[in-house]
Amino acid sequence: MSPVQQIVAVHRRGEAVGLYSVCCSHPSVLRAAMRVASDYGTVLLVEATSNQVDQFGGYTGMTPSAFHDYVHQLARDQGFPAERLVLGGDHLGPNAWQHLDAATAMQNAETLIAAYAAAGFHKIHLDCSMRCADDPQHLSDETIAARSARLCAVAEQAAAQAGLPPPVYVIGTEVPIPGGEANLAQAGAVTSPKAAARTLDVHRQAFFAMELHDAWRRVIAMVVQPGVDFDHSQIQHYDAAQASALSAFVAGQPGLVFEAHSTDYQRESALHEMVRDHFAILKVGPAATFALREGLQALCRIEEELVPAGQASRLMQVLDETMLAQPKHWAKHYPGSGAGQRLLRRYGLSDRCRYYWGEPAVTAAVERLCANLDALAIPLSLLSQHLPEQYLQVLQGQLAARAGALLEHKIGRVLAQYARACNRNSARDSASNAGAPAGSAAAIC
Repeated sequence: MSPVQQIVAVHRRGEAVGLYSVCCSHPSVLRAAMRVASDYGTVLLVEATSNQVDQFGGYTGMTPSAFHDYVHQLARDQGFPAERLVLGGDHLGPNAWQHLDAATAMQNAETLIAAYAAAGFHKIHLDCSMRCADDPQHLSDETIAARSARLCAVAEQAAAQAGLPPPVYVIGTEVPIPGGEANLAQAGAVTSPKAAARTLDVHRQAFFAMELHDAWRRVIAMVVQPGVDFDHSQIQHYDAAQASALSAFVAGQPGLVFEAHSTDYQRESALHEMVRDHFAILKVGPAATFALREGLQALCRIEEELVPAGQASRLMQVLDETMLAQPKHWAKHYPGSGAGQRLLRRYGLSDRCRYYWGEPAVTAAVERLCANLDALAIPLSLLSQHLPEQYLQVLQGQLAARAGALLEHKIGRVLAQYARACNRNSARDSASNAGAPAGSAAAIC
């Protein structure tokens, strides 16, 4: 039984434990995640999305096998144990090829999922909820399920041929848009128990029709809409009362939990409640890179005080210039024009600037920023002004006043909320959640 299956099994035995999924490829975020997982004694699930990593390289330039090697090398460098590191694939399906006809898009999706499974990605999110160019406006649940089962069969074969343990799967038809909504008004309502039951039933039939009975036993979670989401400037917060019927439904499904997407920016208390209410897999991504951007901007403010203008990195200007030159990752997400769009590029909660940290000019500016600051002693007063939480740790001798360490500590404070919700859960039953388990969690590793 894999670490993922162990955690789901313990949750289903009544303990309020869960699993948080870090959906990011940035090295600072991943190093921070490894430190948090070490501090809290948790498994670390790192997921790559289908637009981020694919057989053609995705926007990171990495194939699944390259991403696997990259993350495992970071773990070795950090001294993080490989047996507590799990890789997952998110939104695996025709997502990147929606502009193509369904036959072509699904052929690409088969190649994609085979590459993920063969590279050792253990947790596979089968997502065929998006329509392709020649599909009807609204896909039926049966079509989504049939395509998901088809991809599952490919993953099963690829993992077996690679001599790897069989994957575990996540299914669903009510799948939030990756990376948050363009407008929160488009966010879906809480999934009804009736809709969840139908999703489960049609997927079971599709799997059985393809004789995937053993794989069906490894379906650990279903993506639903728990009533949480965000756009560029607003957050839809979790309401346990609204989700209580949905929580009660999954409590009656042995071995199954819910996977909650777009949990970024939720209150920590809500994360605890969600795990208690069987939303036991929590996905986080933009909130982590938002913290990265905040940290880098704070370091830029410190650099402005200490480094002559001609030697400074100009990081935030370089980032914005790059985004303006390559608008494809943000233009459809940020309304308006001029100053309004500039603010959203810099400060939007959907954090579309995360797509640009790997651009050569931006990477060079980050390296220069860090080199500039690490070449001198940052005054405590400037740390207090611009990175007050990190200042307190530096003051107590628990954190080095170096750019990389300061950044990773800031990101880690975001991720630690998820580790506590999944491993030191403090939520308790309420009248609106009578079916949810009480108690706190022991470490699972």
